[in-house]
Amino acid sequence: MFHVKRAAELDAADELAPYRELFSVPEGLVYLDGNSLGALPRAVPGRLQDVASREWGELLIRSWDESGWWTAPERIGDRIAPLVGAAAGQIVVGDSTSVNVFKALVGAVRLAGDERDEVLVDATTFPTDGYIAESAARMTGRTLRPVRPEEVLGALGPRTAAVLLNHVDYRSGRLHDLPGLTAAIHEAGALAVWDLCHSAGALPVGLDEHGVDLAIGCTYKYLNGGPGSPAYLYVAARHQDRFDSPLPGWTGHANPFGMDPEYAPADGAVRGRVGTPDILSMLALETSLDVWEGVGVESVRAKSLALTDFFVECVNAYVPQGRVELVTPLAHAERGSQIALRCGDAGEVMKGLIARGVVGDFRHPDVLRFGFTPLYVGFGDVERAARVLAEVL
Repeated sequence: MFHVKRAAELDAADELAPYRELFSVPEGLVYLDGNSLGALPRAVPGRLQDVASREWGELLIRSWDESGWWTAPERIGDRIAPLVGAAAGQIVVGDSTSVNVFKALVGAVRLAGDERDEVLVDATTFPTDGYIAESAARMTGRTLRPVRPEEVLGALGPRTAAVLLNHVDYRSGRLHDLPGLTAAIHEAGALAVWDLCHSAGALPVGLDEHGVDLAIGCTYKYLNGGPGSPAYLYVAARHQDRFDSPLPGWTGHANPFGMDPEYAPADGAVRGRVGTPDILSMLALETSLDVWEGVGVESVRAKSLALTDFFVECVNAYVPQGRVELVTPLAHAERGSQIALRCGDAGEVMKGLIARGVVGDFRHPDVLRFGFTPLYVGFGDVERAARVLAEVL
């Protein structure tokens, strides 16, 4: 009963607890998969209804101007910017994460110059980043070199054009050293491209502070934008006048309605736009971001670490020794906002957890993954999840 009482005490002292009411989480469900798909903010259905019935249904094409549809990619980008430590005017929202990885990596290679002919990519990356990196290297005539994050420092050299890394490893939850690796990449004369899918909205990133060149990220995890919500592209202000997008679409043109047959890129991050914005999902994302009003990322990070610490403590207390293996680092400086546990029958264990109202996810072949989203996950949820895990095991 100690951990049940401790969870109640922690929840009572939790300054972020009131934000849970902004989300629609089914009663009695412990949802620890927000690192795959964030919970639904309560205001989104009403906003979508208004967009569909009034802005689209009544105003029709007038809404591109009157409802601000046309400027949504930059406007929403400026709302994401504080969550990743960026000043306004450097983030544009649109397209998928995969498309933005392609734009960012090819753009970085072009910025690096022809004399640098090698691209480094995280060998343990989420598969799409690896696929895109291979294609980008092939299309630009560069050699792709997969390396583990801990091998990057030894792999950098005068041939390195760009390095694509994940801020947080999607399997293990390991947090990589963005400031240190970015500095080392720059010292080698290369450009740093960071994938923020598993960190934005969960912990401070500091894109501007640490001099990141380009970054990309999704919005349907910790930013709660909804399934398939558009991703974003960050282009540091110092690179924007030379950023050469490999997908020069009409909405990234300096004069998009001039219908000029020759492409002239727009000023700023807007040149990262490609085609017509996906308005319904984009405006759902904009409303989702309302939940961040008044929330500091540092407070979110503090609760995230407390939640994950408490989960590990409860697992150690409840689960028989040796039944699971902790994959995620214990050190705070090396931990994202998830806990990964290895066990041989992980797939069946996760099915058992979900059947009992605790939702995490399974990563082949043997990893149980639990994501902790501080705006709507409490310490009571954590204790229950660990207790049910022990029962299932």
